[in-house]
Amino acid sequence: MNATPSQPHPAEWPETEALRDTGERSLPAGRHTLHKEHLMAQIREDLRTAGTAGTARPAAPARQRNPFLRKTILLPAAACALAGAVVGGVALYGGGDGDGTTPVATGPALTTQLGAVDAKGGPQLLDRVSLAAGSGDTDGPVVRDGQYIYVASKVADTHARTVDDKTTVVSTELHDRQVWQSADGKDGWLIEPGQTSDEGMTLAGPHPMSAAYDSLVKLPTDPDALLKKIYRDARAEKDKEVPLDQAAFVAIGDLLTESYPPAKLAPALYKAAAKIPGVVAVDDATDATGRHGVAVARMEDQSGQREEWIFDKKSLKFLGERTVQVKPSPDKDDPIKPGTVTFTSAITQRAVVDGNKQMPGHAG
Repeated sequence: MNATPSQPHPAEWPETEALRDTGERSLPAGRHTLHKEHLMAQIREDLRTAGTAGTARPAAPARQRNPFLRKTILLPAAACALAGAVVGGVALYGGGDGDGTTPVATGPALTTQLGAVDAKGGPQLLDRVSLAAGSGDTDGPVVRDGQYIYVASKVADTHARTVDDKTTVVSTELHDRQVWQSADGKDGWLIEPGQTSDEGMTLAGPHPMSAAYDSLVKLPTDPDALLKKIYRDARAEKDKEVPLDQAAFVAIGDLLTESYPPAKLAPALYKAAAKIPGVVAVDDATDATGRHGVAVARMEDQSGQREEWIFDKKSLKFLGERTVQVKPSPDKDDPIKPGTVTFTSAITQRAVVDGNKQMPGHAG
């Protein structure tokens, strides 16, 4: 179902009338926690640097260049409070080795060759992906009460690091990320070097995670109705820095990555994304593990970054995603240059398990 010039822009639907005001822009539900998670990682990195370099001083956490550096995950309230404890550019959180987290090495900034863009090819590619997702080859999960969704991935990101007034751009070493999420989204576990100890950290809390399975099965599978709901949900967050269409695109990307969409929902998500203005096709993109594929992407003009969903060129199976700096940042002092990969991920396994922290294939 390709978007055509005769179709109304999503912002013209009655349900999204309040979104037409360009003075306010929306952020998908759960994306604000993304800032806190990345901030905690940067605080730990800066304090580790300060602790190992005799003349280094604690650097202020890297400026949050855009909201797409990390995938959304709901952190415990205590962690969010600690992440916000920054006064005068000095972190008050004693991160690093002292807090039990496993450090992640950093190295030169990740870079890539930018694939060629087909400005009209995004909806057509998404139609093909939708057909492949609904072909019956994969039935999607059925999750019972008490069971958990398990998602394993390889991830890395890039940020600016300042020590002694000298700023360099570094990327974290590619590392494992494992997430467990209960069906109702109120319980779970995260294991990721640089974010947690070797044992991991709880994701339990009173508020369900936005991509919980019980929430996904309630979403409409009609693409028009689904996209209208996504725009309505985006309205609730009201982030002035994120254009509405980009917020909707990122929200769908969240549901495709660190979750496990039911079989009937996955094709609808792709068809809904095809209706978002500005969605393009990219002829070549590489996920975090080096697998080449084709990509569906959308540029966020304010930051010059492009969010890419990467699919296998033959099977059209979803491989992962990445965010690439395509154009120079409007901030002339921004050290991140075009061709830099600011975030990359590759999904390595999804499964349904019978308990929290249980590995696939192991009885509870």
